[in-house]
Amino acid sequence: MKKIGFLSFGHWANHSAYSTQTASDTLLQSIDLAVAAEEIGIDGAYFRVHHFANQLASPFPLLAAIGAKTSRIEIGTGVIDMRYENPLYMIEDAGAADLIAGGRLQLGISRGSPEQVIDGWRYFGYEPTEGETDADMGRRKGLEFFEKLAGIGFAQPNPNPMFPNPPGLLRLEPHPAGLRDRIWWGAGSNATAVWAAEHGMNLQSSTLKFDESGKPFHIQQAEQIRLYKEAWKKAGHQRDPRVSVSRSIFALVNDQDRYYFGQEANRVDKIGMIEPDKRAIFGRSYAAAPDQLIKELAEDEAIQEADTLLLTIPNTLGVDYNLHVLSSILKYVAPELGWR
Repeated sequence: MKKIGFLSFGHWANHSAYSTQTASDTLLQSIDLAVAAEEIGIDGAYFRVHHFANQLASPFPLLAAIGAKTSRIEIGTGVIDMRYENPLYMIEDAGAADLIAGGRLQLGISRGSPEQVIDGWRYFGYEPTEGETDADMGRRKGLEFFEKLAGIGFAQPNPNPMFPNPPGLLRLEPHPAGLRDRIWWGAGSNATAVWAAEHGMNLQSSTLKFDESGKPFHIQQAEQIRLYKEAWKKAGHQRDPRVSVSRSIFALVNDQDRYYFGQEANRVDKIGMIEPDKRAIFGRSYAAAPDQLIKELAEDEAIQEADTLLLTIPNTLGVDYNLHVLSSILKYVAPELGWR
């Protein structure tokens, strides 16, 4: 059994073929899709976070709105770039959204990926400390967010406050009990997956990672997940970890599917440079008739290792078509693979 969610990049553009021509279109359709996805049995609604782009950037208003209109579906991110964040203010935003949703947030965070502008986090007022890289800064801020989510007081109270204080040091409010167990680290390498396990975060592994062996993507990703699980066990954490992988998967069941994604059928892994000195491997897309799709997915080692599968969706094609994409996976593919 697997949890199956969708992952939206939240694109919009003034394009005649797009159902999301404005930011408002994307936000409102994201809410509608999450509500409809819950009704058909999808387990999670996840959203990418990108700055300085025509994509979703500020996740907590959206997550709170979805939380208020749904009752079961997990609501998450994949991922929030911590280089851009104030960890303490983020705890307050996350706490409010999680309480509105009744404890259903699943927040993916990370050091981030290449962005639309050079060192965009500098425009947000953040700089690495002396001797730090921006990646170090992202991990440091991620740890501060994660640790203070424990709800242990750390701030010295004012002796003459506006309102009475409880005894001892104060924590941030509202406090989202349990959210700390629902924080995921987006890892692009084996080392950062191990780092996430050591600190007690769940693991998100996307459709790309640093190419560390030259092996096919799904094998490298499966090895990354196994290293993560070994490190988690060695660290002695008291709960079971969760692991998600992302995939572009399309069951071709009608002419519209074949028109949109038929050309994806023969896609293979690709190699590229995600950073000037970092060779990355990008996982293939899957698009085929259900019978063929089932055979191909059964051979994906990383999917077998994960407990959660996030289906990347073409959000620009609108709510109805994306609901069809998700429904096709649930109806024709998931049962045959033992995911349902």
